[in-house]
Amino acid sequence: MTQLLAGDIGGTKTILRLVDADRGEASGKTAAGVELQTLHEVKYPSQQFPDLIPMVREFLEEAAAKLEMTVQPEKACFAIAGPVVNNTSQLTNLAWSLSGERLQSELGVQRVQLINDFEAIGYGVLGLQPEDLCELQSGIPQPDAPIAVIGAGTGLGQGFLVHQAENYRVYPSEGGHTDFAPRSELEFQLLKYLLDKYGITRISVERVVSGQGIVAIYQFLRDRQFAAESPEVADVVAAWERQTGLPAKTADPAAAISLAALEKRDPLSEKTMDLFIEAYGAEAGNLALKLLPYGGLYVAGGIAAKNLALMKAGRFLSAFNHKGRMNPLLEKTPVRVVLNPQVGLIGSAICAAGL
Repeated sequence: MTQLLAGDIGGTKTILRLVDADRGEASGKTAAGVELQTLHEVKYPSQQFPDLIPMVREFLEEAAAKLEMTVQPEKACFAIAGPVVNNTSQLTNLAWSLSGERLQSELGVQRVQLINDFEAIGYGVLGLQPEDLCELQSGIPQPDAPIAVIGAGTGLGQGFLVHQAENYRVYPSEGGHTDFAPRSELEFQLLKYLLDKYGITRISVERVVSGQGIVAIYQFLRDRQFAAESPEVADVVAAWERQTGLPAKTADPAAAISLAALEKRDPLSEKTMDLFIEAYGAEAGNLALKLLPYGGLYVAGGIAAKNLALMKAGRFLSAFNHKGRMNPLLEKTPVRVVLNPQVGLIGSAICAAGL
């Protein structure tokens, strides 16, 4: 048995998973070429621990007691919601300063790797099962071709995988910070609105294709009096606007807007999500043109999975493929929405297995 430790570390919660990399389930090996079986998993409130080390020690003790066996992972990988430089990370929303070398020494693990959370998602798509995915476009899959990953959430993550030897290697990207490219008169108006609103000279695509982008599009349409606000959504948006500048906001207008659109009870929210989904699809198509990911383009992040009906309605795929004479290239690309919210944790385990 080869024991691995995988972790998904966030400012609010941290999930730890002990994995056996020898005994595979009936489904067999993943696309990453490894078999993984979960032995023990626990979710912890991150803020209740002064550091990752005491949390991991508590987790390993619990695992040993539950499994009635010696627990000592050989390798570990932790996905972190923040930048990782030289296998170290100063977490953005948590007072932890992590070093792979220190974790190795104090936990007695042979190798510890810290990776960005979106890089973990890149590894994670290699370990997904058919039920973890919703296919938007079957395309014409090609073995060993590049794979692209895009995911809108708090921001807009992008990355890609390239086949090397018998496995894939994941490469992160800062593609979410490229320029927002309007495609219609309304989107040009949106661009001008955002430039004026933020008092800046350029708008990144992340300011439109993200949770904050949903709110920004709503504000744009509201201020342009596209339609009257519904009281329910207006109250949430107003509460969020009053909290501007606070370190933590309690209102979640993006969720309220998308829910109202899904339930078709607010024209303003419906138009907001139409514009958002189209911009999302267009940017995914831009990424696909640059990589030609005939191994698949995976749409991760919480927004896509929570708004699956809107993603499947046609606007996303229409914008994705709408690239002029390049349309035939895009139509060959398999496009899949990731439904499994633990894709990053799966990716951490796959990354650990490859160390």
